[in-house]
Amino acid sequence: MATQRTTTRTSRKPRTTRKPRKRATAASQAAAPRITPDERRAMIAEAAYLRAEARGFQGGDPVEDWLIAEREIDRRLAELAEGAPQ
Repeated sequence: MATQRTTTRTSRKPRTTRKPRKRATAASQAAAPRITPDERRAMIAEAAYLRAEARGFQGGDPVEDWLIAEREIDRRLAELAEGAPQ
């Protein structure tokens, strides 16, 4: 007499579908600005300096100048990245 082999299947989680990533084309990579962390820091430092210079280095807070300059530079970089052709 033959024996029957039974197998149990484990329940699998349903697969989730992922949206494919948008890949940058060579044209969009060339047009998008490539800013290193050091370049970004230098841009922020210059913008903060120019803010202090504009008020004659009187009053104000260097940390506040830096934070405002940081937001300004990040906004400009984001605008450049968004404006890059895709």
